[in-house]
Amino acid sequence: MLATTERVRLLETAESLAKMISQSEVAEQYRICKYKLKNNKESQRKIQKFVRLKDQYEDAKRFGKYHPDYKKIMVQVRKAKRELDLDPFVAEFRLAENDLQSLLDMVSVHLAGAVSPQIKVPAGNPFFDTGTGCSGGCGTGGSCGCSA
Repeated sequence: MLATTERVRLLETAESLAKMISQSEVAEQYRICKYKLKNNKESQRKIQKFVRLKDQYEDAKRFGKYHPDYKKIMVQVRKAKRELDLDPFVAEFRLAENDLQSLLDMVSVHLAGAVSPQIKVPAGNPFFDTGTGCSGGCGTGGSCGCSA
């Protein structure tokens, strides 16, 4: 691949777009929430507890209901997950993460649409579904059953 002036300009524009996104309010809010979450000892304790229980759950899941502590582990995992979900720092971080993901999805859709409306963008968000019969995430040209 030769480095033509057109390609260099495209790369510079892409870097400029990435810098704009990185300096946006949405990205800044994401970084602030991430910092708060990482530096909150109680939130980190809840996360570590959930990860520990999740590992136990993965082990118990192999045996299913035949594992001696299956029900106990299932209850503990659900309680830990609920406790984690209700943590204000975790909730704030998840909202900021979703906002940033939405921004990136919108940019991806606009870029792909500028090239061709047939380009599929794996946004994972039904808002960006173009109504072609595919969720937009297959990227394989029809193997998911869509009419690509």
